[in-house]
Amino acid sequence: MSDGVVRYRVVVTGRVQGVWYRESCRRTADALGVNGWVRNRADGSVEAAVEGPPSAVDRLLDWMREGPPRAVVVRVDPRPEDPAGDRDFTVR
Repeated sequence: MSDGVVRYRVVVTGRVQGVWYRESCRRTADALGVNGWVRNRADGSVEAAVEGPPSAVDRLLDWMREGPPRAVVVRVDPRPEDPAGDRDFTVR
């Protein structure tokens, strides 16, 4: 943790590809002031790095457990990392 900023690497499994998960995640992160990135993985999961104030990151993690309407989230696995200083949130 640095200057009140936390960062997690998150893997989300379930029906999370082809359901607008990444773009919805970006929009939610932007609205919450969370930085980082999100991408699809070859195994059908979604991976993200999320960084920001703890309360905002917690709210994004809560959203990730639900996802957009067509998603079926089975598991969200957040693992802490050192902050990297990301300045925006991108879809990779």
